[in-house]
Amino acid sequence: MARVEVRVHVGTVGTDLERGTLRSEMLLVLALSLGASAVGALISFVGSVTKPGGLKDQAATLVGSQAPGRPWLDLAWQVFGIATALVPVALVAHLLTREGVGIRVMGFDLRHLRYDLVRGAAVAAAIGGTGLLFYLGARAADFNLTVVPESLPDVWWKVPVLIASAVQNAVLEEVIVVGYLLRRLGQLGWSPAAALVASSVLRGSYHLYQGIGGLVGNMAMGVVFVLLYRRWGRVGPLVAAHALIDTVAFVGYALLAGKVGWLPTA
Repeated sequence: MARVEVRVHVGTVGTDLERGTLRSEMLLVLALSLGASAVGALISFVGSVTKPGGLKDQAATLVGSQAPGRPWLDLAWQVFGIATALVPVALVAHLLTREGVGIRVMGFDLRHLRYDLVRGAAVAAAIGGTGLLFYLGARAADFNLTVVPESLPDVWWKVPVLIASAVQNAVLEEVIVVGYLLRRLGQLGWSPAAALVASSVLRGSYHLYQGIGGLVGNMAMGVVFVLLYRRWGRVGPLVAAHALIDTVAFVGYALLAGKVGWLPTA
């Protein structure tokens, strides 16, 4: 297999993009997306730890029904939620286009689709199993809530919605937390080490609603993803890996919940 060499293009701050403008832009993008999710996760975690009983006795549902007993209305809400969650990605693409580079600067395109998928599958295989073991251990130690990947009704659109939700999560997180955030922090003069810490802490923080295990596990994943991005210069493999991990989690839970003893259920 031929090796594709791509460098991460960070860019510099020019006269038209002052530091204050970039900083404000970055904060607004985060406030409209995963930064807001991090605040919500913190509030949720405070509610969980102050609730009587252990964390593992509480549940965190990732993809749940929005209109129980009304499947068509539920489907409309699911599609609406997936579509609106991707608006910040469209905003980032718009901002990068105005900058004159476009979203391709972070390797979010189809130029090396085969390599992105192969690399993504390898990363997913390595992280997915490790992540599952870490979650089971954290839950057993009462550091984590019981994660319920899905609680959708058994209707024809269940699996397609779960796959679409997995892809949406992957695109949103990798484009913003890796590609966009690292670019802007680099332009603002942050060191590579500081930017890595910021990206991984942000990734962990919006998973805090799952418990300490969700925080620590996703911070570790964030470190790995930043290092891989700097090596490959593309978020494409990271999007593929993340989408595969979430798809297996969502669809796997739908197929196995209540049928195997090792998989915790609410």
